[in-house]
Amino acid sequence: MMIHKTKGIVLRTVKYGETSIIADIYTELFGRQSYMVNGVRTSSKKGMGKANLFQPVAILDLEVYHNELKNLQRIKEFRWGYLYKNIFFDVMKNSVALFMIELLQKCLKQPEPNINLFYFVEDAFMKLDESADTVLANYTLFFSLHIASFFGLRIDDNYSEINSVLDLREGFFVSEKPEHNHYLDGKFSFATSQLLKAMQPSELSQIRLNKESRKVLLNAYQTFFALHIQDFGTMRTLPVLQELLA
Repeated sequence: MMIHKTKGIVLRTVKYGETSIIADIYTELFGRQSYMVNGVRTSSKKGMGKANLFQPVAILDLEVYHNELKNLQRIKEFRWGYLYKNIFFDVMKNSVALFMIELLQKCLKQPEPNINLFYFVEDAFMKLDESADTVLANYTLFFSLHIASFFGLRIDDNYSEINSVLDLREGFFVSEKPEHNHYLDGKFSFATSQLLKAMQPSELSQIRLNKESRKVLLNAYQTFFALHIQDFGTMRTLPVLQELLA
């Protein structure tokens, strides 16, 4: 069995036995994979330190054994791939990061690799870590809209004075309200168009939204994903995030 070097973003971990964990990791080379990691939950300082590396959102450099025929893989070596300055300690940034992780998990139905998606997500977490408050307020909106395109769900930014209603079922702006209730209009469709135009998180400070607008938009984007991704359900992190954004 070959050993591969790959980056990975930790999605979640569960305890296994006395000292082990099973880590759900989104990897650069193999997409979403589950790994058995032995001996990281001992009472020694060294063991506790190792377990800390597998917090959700952590970016790791990994050496892994990979077998296409197995659902559970193994890790040979692991170390920090990027050391966050703020995400693990700042309540607001941590809440935004956990929302991003949950959304990624809900969208990743298959293990197939997608290097462009991996780099987008990795970059989004690193930029979140450094973001100012004016950028942070709109970060989940930006991430939700832009990650959708990697799953074939991109909303076309054809907004205009005529096409000013966003049909969430169709994924583009139309001239009249559709017969169903899944749409945005007025300031909400305009804001969505502005968010789609932002190519970097730093541009988000120019988009002025109040807490009520953000709440409406986040709920609408959740609906958009639920309409297009089977068994998407609802975001557990959304109520907590909206409370903090208020």
